[in-house]
Amino acid sequence: MKQRVVVYKTLPEHLNEQLRAEFDVTFFDRINDGNRAAFLDSLKTAHGLLGASLPITNAMLDGAPALKIASTVSVGVDNFDLDYFKRRGLMLAHTPGVLNEATADTIFSLILASARRVVELAEFVKAGQWKGSIGEAQFGVNVHGKTLGLIGMGRIGSAVARRAHHGFGMKILYNNTRPNPEAERDLSATFVSKDELLAQADFVCLMLPLTPETERMFGAREFGLMKRSAIFINASRGRIVDEQAMIKALQDKTIYAAGLDVFEVEPLPGDSPLLKLSNVVALPHIGSATHETRVAMAELAVANLVAGLRGEQVPHLAV
Repeated sequence: MKQRVVVYKTLPEHLNEQLRAEFDVTFFDRINDGNRAAFLDSLKTAHGLLGASLPITNAMLDGAPALKIASTVSVGVDNFDLDYFKRRGLMLAHTPGVLNEATADTIFSLILASARRVVELAEFVKAGQWKGSIGEAQFGVNVHGKTLGLIGMGRIGSAVARRAHHGFGMKILYNNTRPNPEAERDLSATFVSKDELLAQADFVCLMLPLTPETERMFGAREFGLMKRSAIFINASRGRIVDEQAMIKALQDKTIYAAGLDVFEVEPLPGDSPLLKLSNVVALPHIGSATHETRVAMAELAVANLVAGLRGEQVPHLAV
């Protein structure tokens, strides 16, 4: 008898066919009020679970006694309780590596767009406000030759630092749980304390996973330590930041600007003060959202799942 798999994300058809060939698969494009009961019912006999962008609660997993592995189409695993997986001896797989370059591109686009006010001035032109030569009121700030501070220097942080060092001649400061000798050797990066980084960096880029330790770790104190000319970039997780403190720092010009791909609540509510601030570039969590990267992530997630259910070594286990 085939093992049962529940998929709660739209996949490329070649991956659907691969799963159908080996498993008894129940597909959901996404989970909503209309199909949540059917989704929960399907978990009762599931051996494998694959999807993304849905908090998978312990109560859901309690209703899946046959489960062996959950495979998420993401590098982040904050939609799962890792301790629960360890207690039950379940495998949790994720998709690091294949999204590094696409996400680093997004982060650097936020750096450039925020510094050169790309979105604001594009709207300025579209609104018919460009009546003559621009003046100081429309000037931005340089990126080339400035100091980039990375809080977190993992795979994606290193990819951002590589763009900054080789492409824009930027000085690289970083703070991390441990030194990164490769970044120091190849990118002339300097390991500093978080406070020293905040005081010196022209661009502060948050590159951390969301954990109980990092949740809301970046708040009023941290924004207060930054230069008034500094730009804050976050494409990691919104809940790492005290969003109200960030809004106040932007409103009060405690910092110059922010480039954001993630928020405390997503989608960003229409009444968010962030939408009214001209010194904010806000994107709809597009970090890895290219056709090529999303297909590669889905392929890796399927490979993780298949290996786990076959009893083979799983390429990328988070737990």
